[in-house]
Amino acid sequence: MSFSYISHLYCSACERKYSTKEKQQLCECGSPLLVAYEFDEIKGQLKPGDLVGREASLWRYHELLPVEEEKNIVSLGEGMTPLLRMPRAGQDMGIENLYMKDEGTIPTGTFKARGAAVGISKAKELGVRHLAMPTNGNAGAAWSLYAARANMKATIVMPVDAPVVTRKECVIAGAELYLVDGLISDAGKIVSKAVKEFNLYDASTLKEPYRIEGKKTMGLEIAEQFGWKVPDVILYPTGGGVGLIGIYKALIELHTLGWIGDELPRLVAVQAEGCAPIVKAWNQKKPYSEFWESSSTVAFGINVPKALGDFLVLDAINKTDGCAIAISDEELVAEQQKVATQEGAFICPEGAAVFAAARQLRENGWIKDGESVVALNTGSGVKYSDLLSCAVPILQPDEGLPFRQG
Repeated sequence: MSFSYISHLYCSACERKYSTKEKQQLCECGSPLLVAYEFDEIKGQLKPGDLVGREASLWRYHELLPVEEEKNIVSLGEGMTPLLRMPRAGQDMGIENLYMKDEGTIPTGTFKARGAAVGISKAKELGVRHLAMPTNGNAGAAWSLYAARANMKATIVMPVDAPVVTRKECVIAGAELYLVDGLISDAGKIVSKAVKEFNLYDASTLKEPYRIEGKKTMGLEIAEQFGWKVPDVILYPTGGGVGLIGIYKALIELHTLGWIGDELPRLVAVQAEGCAPIVKAWNQKKPYSEFWESSSTVAFGINVPKALGDFLVLDAINKTDGCAIAISDEELVAEQQKVATQEGAFICPEGAAVFAAARQLRENGWIKDGESVVALNTGSGVKYSDLLSCAVPILQPDEGLPFRQG
């Protein structure tokens, strides 16, 4: 058996093929590259039962991942995050079968660790020594920490408004961190210039082909955790959209292998009202989105005015009969509070937007009675604690608690 059954890279637009033995970025036509595998060979070598007893990390699916030699794996134990039933929140929304896939428990505290683990591992296999990337915070933090584990240099550029904790993660990992007085799109322009000037490896979203392979393991895990069946609906907070694209890719690959049936979950792209280019494009039935001017939201991770893979996100939504929905900051902040008090889960603002979207889609009948619904919480709320304020009474040492037992 091979450790990986990777075959080649292909363009997501023109389908031109590329080798996996060399460093690749975008296709010559400017579109993202995707990874193809030898599915006929995998069918003869791997069955779902073969996964029983393997390590509880995303590397349990190594045959469906791009790293060809096990020695090149760079890992902090990422993957196999909990799939939690949410009974009280579900009852409040009228969704009997509501689940949360909780990525807040993963190394570095967000789902970005998945893309970093696989992306850094493949970069190591290809001989990369120095990478650069723009980020809204969490991806830069994850790639900095995994780069440090791989003894690789990282240069990170993020907006000055990015969560402070993500800056500290980059710095403590030894990355070169720069802040830009602008948006992630501005950071991307700075990185693109540096990549050309200093011959760096561009780890920007979808400008290298392997981050998506780490993200797709969320879809593989959901299917396995449901006993190789799938839920009716999966909701995902969408900025660059790699997670949603990856989940769709995972579902297609599992269907190709015959591990799941023909019926795929309806995928929902959740955005913030202050930055909703995918939602606008979906409502207008367009295959691409337009740049969202003056974007702003407290859900900083989905503040992406224009995603390189927007057409892939829209394609995934349309082919699964899904939808795109925008949530206000006020709604997601309120939902974050509800989930914490009802379920004891301190979720990130992006995850809160997903729960708020589930509530709205149930209210308008898009989510139907009895359907199973998975909400992706993409990170720990602790990473955004500076967004919260709370007034707490201060007691003197000789004071008692100001309430009666009852």
